[in-house]
Parts: sequence; structure tokens; C-alpha cells
Amino acid sequence: MSKLFNEYKQLDLALINNEILKWWEENKTFKKSLEVREGYPDYVFYEGPPSANGTPGIHHVMARTIKDLFCRYKTMQGFKVNRKAGWDTHGLPVELGVEKALGIRKDDIGKKISIEEYNALCKKDVMKYTDQWEKLTNIMGYWVDMSDPYITYDNKYIETLWWLLKQLFDKGLLYKGYTIQPYSPAAGTGLSTHELNQPGCYRDVKDTTLTAQFKIVKNELSSRLFEGVETDLFFLAWTTTPWTLPSNTALAVGENIEYSKVLTFNPYTRQKVTVILASERIPAYFNEKAKELDFSEFKEDSKLIPYKVLATYKGKEFEGMRYEQLIPWHQPDNGDAFKVVIGDFVTTEDGTGIVHIAPSFGADDFRMSKIFGLGTLTLVDKQGKFIDGCGEFSGRFVKQEYEDEGNKHPESVDVEIAIMLKKENKAFKIEKYEH
Repeated sequence: MSKLFNEYKQLDLALINNEILKWWEENKTFKKSLEVREGYPDYVFYEGPPSANGTPGIHHVMARTIKDLFCRYKTMQGFKVNRKAGWDTHGLPVELGVEKALGIRKDDIGKKISIEEYNALCKKDVMKYTDQWEKLTNIMGYWVDMSDPYITYDNKYIETLWWLLKQLFDKGLLYKGYTIQPYSPAAGTGLSTHELNQPGCYRDVKDTTLTAQFKIVKNELSSRLFEGVETDLFFLAWTTTPWTLPSNTALAVGENIEYSKVLTFNPYTRQKVTVILASERIPAYFNEKAKELDFSEFKEDSKLIPYKVLATYKGKEFEGMRYEQLIPWHQPDNGDAFKVVIGDFVTTEDGTGIVHIAPSFGADDFRMSKIFGLGTLTLVDKQGKFIDGCGEFSGRFVKQEYEDEGNKHPESVDVEIAIMLKKENKAFKIEKYEH
């Protein structure tokens, strides 16, 4: 009597896998699973397409296994499950790979190489690993129709998307808005989270950080802060990106964080100043040994800088207070600016417990601008350069990495902004920081 199923004396998953694949292939099981469901309700599956310019990995096997489970389950429920494969061909890694091979940049397209030639090379490069994908599809038993895939660079596909977008537009479901996202001046485009997770995208770097002094405006709301103060009064805010300081339009504090008002001397100009920072951060900015020093004995060459805590406050007491613009190159014309707001993301883990807000360059910053109606100052163009009207920095790349090797400035923009503020008695601490 023949047996319906093979018997195995020893478990050999690879052998079983190969036998089942062979049986499916010989009996055209996938094709028959569709034929026997003719006339039944449709359950259409369009695969979220992989990028064929990269080799498949184990994570693709896991994702496709889950997709396959749903398709097989719906087939067992009596649906005709058409499964259409696809290839994702719109991707920055493809463009960058081609540009690297050709030794060109985005702005060379149309000059050193025609747009038609560039597109043709990208189309060729993006499909170079399709054979590996097809092999993986077969050996893992993933049922999907690869004979007629949709390809995202195909004009029919692109026109279909435009048609769908127009339907949404005609129904009033589209609106123009803004968001903060990573941007590559070299590629001339925004970057997706997938692209940012490519190997080598993230690495530890040492940057020049700056704790800036924001001069508080004395008015009815802030007058209590000036009690017992005989010097200029400043909020201290720390940043790892000094190049964003010209775009500052607010300062954020923690609602229930305790802040101290401290009388001291600026470490660089030696001018007597009164500064406000989180009480927990005092040890990071002041030497405990200098706490009891006599201010009258302080000299230009003194190593220890005396300080004295004059009062403490909760962050919520600062809300709405005004300060002078740190670097007045441009003025915002689309909202309020240069005031203190409450931020739920403010901590005392590093910095001063006061966060510099530049809505054009940070997700939390942009969110604050929406909540509090803050204006924006986008002073950097899409090439990564300061726009006109930014003094000696106009037209300059904000990062040295974008400068031509033979034309690099001796110091970075971050360093030069720090030096500028240092001379103006607006910098309290400058140091290198690895992050």
C-alpha cells in the first residue's frame, strides 16, 4: 500500500525542503492554486518591493515568510490570491553608487553626462542582483508571480501614482506642509530612515560645542530676575551645532527643573556676568573650589573663577521671558521669536538644562515652533551654504566636509562662530565633544 506522506527515520530539514520544492515545481502547485480559485473572490497582494541593487539577506527571508503566511491563509479561506512581485528602483543608494563609479556629483548631471545617459546607467545598476533575488524566492518557497513584476521606474507605474495623487487632490485630501528631515547637500535630496541605516552612515565624531550667553531683556515679566543683579543677565544654552545659532528663535526650559542664578566672570573676556543654568549642571561649569573665593581678589590671570549662587527658580517661571537675538543677521517674519518656552524634552543630562531652539534644523525645535507660534530662520540653502546677508559667512559651507580640498578654510564654521561670540562676550564655554 502506497503511503500518502514520506516517512523519515531522521529529521533532515534541508532534504524535506528540497523534496517539497521539487514536488511543487513538478506539479505546478502555485499555478494550480490560482486556477482552482477561478471565479472566487479576489484577494490581491502587491509585494512591498525590495531593491534589486542590493543582495538579499536573512531579514528578507523573515519578512517574506510573514507575507507568504497571509497569502496562503487567504487561499485556504477560499480566495483567489494573485501575488504580484515588484522592484523598488527609486533610491538614493543607486544614484550615489552610479555617481561614485562615474566620479561625478549631482550638479554634474546635464553637464558632464546627459540626463538620459544617467537614467540609463541607474536603471542598469538597480537591477544587477535580480538573479539572486529570484533564486532566493524559489529556494525559500515564497509564492509570488515574478514573470510580470511592477517596476517603479516604469512610466506606467509613475503615471499611475500621479493619477492616484490627483484623485486625492481633487477630494481636498492633500495639503502643503513642512517637516524636518535629514538632508544631504551632496545628493541634493532628503534622506529616509532606511538610507540613514546604511553601513557607515553613523559614526562617532568630535565637534566643537558652544555654551552661548543669551542676554535677558529686562521688562515687567523678567524684572524679578534682576533683583540683586548688578551685571548683564544671561541664559546659558549649549549646542553641538554652533552653525545653527544664527537661526535661533527661542530657548526651551524644563517646566519643573530647578535653575540657579549665578554671579561669576566670563572665562574668556573676564567680564563680571550673572548667568542662569540648571542647578544640577553647575558642577559641569564651575569648580567647587572657587565657590568661596573673594570676587574682589579675582585677577585677569586667575586660574580659579569665583562664583556665587544668588537665587533658584523653577523653569515654568521663565516662560515667555524675552532675550536679545544672539546673532542678528536676519529677522524672522513668520512668527514670534526670542522668548523662553517650555519643552518636555529638556533634561539635565548634559549641557545647561536650557536648549537652543532653531526650528529650521531640529524635529523638537520645529514642533515647538508649531506649538508656540515661533518664527523660523532658514539661513542655509540646499547646497549646505549660508545664504546672503550672513556677514562674512555668506556663501560658505556650514561643514568643512563639503569644501573643495584645495579651497578649505583653516577653521570650521563652528569654530569661527565660537570665536566671534567669544570676542562679543556671548560665549561662556567652548570645547570639543564626541557624540
